[in-house]
Amino acid sequence: MRDRLRKLRQLFHHQDRLLILIDADPDSIASALALKRLLWRRLAVCTIAPIRAITRPQNQTMVRLLEIPLTAFDQIQRDDFNRFALVDSQPSHNPLFADFAYDVIIDHHPLLPQSSARFLDIRTGYGSNSTIMTEYLRQAKIKPSMKLATALSYAIKTDTHNFERPSIEADIRAFHYLFRFTRHALLRRIEIAEMTLEMLHYFQLGLNRQQRRRERVYCYVGRVPNPDILVILAEFFLRVIEITWSFVGGVYDNRLVVIFRNDGIRKNAGKLAARAFGRLGSAGGHASSARAEVPLAHLLHLPPPDDVPAWENFLISQIEGG
Repeated sequence: MRDRLRKLRQLFHHQDRLLILIDADPDSIASALALKRLLWRRLAVCTIAPIRAITRPQNQTMVRLLEIPLTAFDQIQRDDFNRFALVDSQPSHNPLFADFAYDVIIDHHPLLPQSSARFLDIRTGYGSNSTIMTEYLRQAKIKPSMKLATALSYAIKTDTHNFERPSIEADIRAFHYLFRFTRHALLRRIEIAEMTLEMLHYFQLGLNRQQRRRERVYCYVGRVPNPDILVILAEFFLRVIEITWSFVGGVYDNRLVVIFRNDGIRKNAGKLAARAFGRLGSAGGHASSARAEVPLAHLLHLPPPDDVPAWENFLISQIEGG
């Protein structure tokens, strides 16, 4: 860590203007905030820019309560920066990322062939990228502020799903270290901010339209203004004691989005998603959670998305066939 920290800091000079790009979720937001703190006083400018709008209520609450400064990607003037960094992601994860040449990439996802930077730190075994960033802070002997520690703690909890997903001892050590600096009342407030009033309508739809087959729940809710609604519904159904799988689908931005969730006991959501929808669009994920996205242009054999019974049957047949 000593050598890594030294090499990271040697990349930058006081006149540099750094843009940190993220696809905003708790882990990427907290990681970017930690990188900004690591390079404090070594840069003229450091800006964190999410490439798309933050729509999930918990993430919005995290940014608001912890007063995290973010600048929307479409408000960025690229020429205003001469250094670029990417955290909790790699260039091929999104076409917008691929358009930059990076000085720094720090990530915990599997290394992809196209990923290159002057400073590259990829640690696939880590459950959270915020664990890596916490190790940098500790090596730099930087005591995290209450807000930074709370952001990093929440990110580690979220990405490891409270240490239920694959993680390593380093994740536990980082969380334990951050515990004393974390404002736990704020952390709890972020965790319970799961939905908006608008989302309650889709809960009613989901409860009315859900179909149960053995220990599985299938639900198609039609068009949604935010795909996070589907995630929240899928996780809600899994709280029912008789349910071990939940599948929730809806149409957003001319794509069919399907969320897969299970209880994590001898199941693999990622493989099922790939078998069910991989030939039609992008699909994959972890053992207990996965996602599929299929462009409507690939589903022209189906009636319009407002034909709920037809799309319900399609959803079930694809998954059952998978």
